[in-house]
Amino acid sequence: MRLCTIQRDGKAVVGVKVDGKVIDLSKQMPRGPKSVVEILAGGKKLQDAVAKACAKPKPAALVSEKSAKYLPPIPNPGKILCIGLNYRKHAEETKNPIPDYPVVFCRFNNTLTPHNGKMPRPSHSEQLDWEAELAVIIGRKARNVAKEKALGVIGGYACFNDGSVRDWQRKSGGQFTLGKNFDGTGGFGPDIVTPDELPKGAAPLRIMTRVNGETMQDSDTGDLIFDVPTLVSELSKAMTLEPGDVIITGTPSGVAMARSPQPWLKPGDVCEIEIEGIGVLRNVITQGA
Repeated sequence: MRLCTIQRDGKAVVGVKVDGKVIDLSKQMPRGPKSVVEILAGGKKLQDAVAKACAKPKPAALVSEKSAKYLPPIPNPGKILCIGLNYRKHAEETKNPIPDYPVVFCRFNNTLTPHNGKMPRPSHSEQLDWEAELAVIIGRKARNVAKEKALGVIGGYACFNDGSVRDWQRKSGGQFTLGKNFDGTGGFGPDIVTPDELPKGAAPLRIMTRVNGETMQDSDTGDLIFDVPTLVSELSKAMTLEPGDVIITGTPSGVAMARSPQPWLKPGDVCEIEIEGIGVLRNVITQGA
C-alpha cells in the first residue's frame, strides 16, 4: 500500500495511491481513518479494508498526481530520530571514524517540507548540503523490542532529504542539532510504502540524489552499517517508539561537503532523492530567512 497526505479544500486528508491515481480517502471512505498514522497503526486488517474501499474510485475522490498538493506524509511526527555516519564510505569521506554504535540526533517538526515543497537555504549560511536517506515509520508501539522482532513494528518506508547546514553543524562542539534543524530543510515524502511491497528491511534498494539532473549520490540501502532492525531495537531500549515516529537511517557518500569544489545547494536548484521501489522526492531550493 502506498499512502500520502495531501491538502484538499483547505484540509489535510489521506491519499491512497492505486495504479498511479491519488484517491482522497475522505471522499472515498468518509467514515474511514482520518490519518496515515491511523492506517499504519491499524495493521493489515484496516489496510485491507482501505484497499477494498479504494478498489473502485469515486470520480469525486480522484486527484491527479500533478495537481496534488502534498504535505509531509506524517505531518507532525512525535519523534524524528536521525542516524549519522551510517554508511562506511560517507564516514570515510567526512574523515570520521567508523561508528561502533549508532550516532543518534534529533530533528523537529518545523524542519519538514513536503514533496514539491520549498527547501530554504538560510540567510546565515551558504553551506546547505543534501543527504538522501531512507525513512522508517513506526506502525506499532514498541519498547525493548528484540532485533529479530523489530521489523514487525514498522509501518512503512519513505524518502527523506536530511538537508544539512554544514557550518552550523560544526558550531556547537560537533553536535549535529543546530545544523540539522533549520526551518524547512527536511524533505519528506511524497509517499509511505508499506513493508509488504519492499524487500525485508527495505534492503537492498538503490538510493540516489540528483541536483539539477546530475547524480551526486548513488548507493544501496544494503550498505547501512547498522541495518533497520538494529536501529529500531536499539532506539526502543532508550525510549518508547510510537506509531508515526520516524527514523532517518543515514546517508551514503557523495555529499557536497566532501567534494572539491563544494557545490552547495543554492536558490533555484532542484534536488531529487530517489529510492528504488519507494519513489522520488523533489524539492526546489529557495532563499530563506
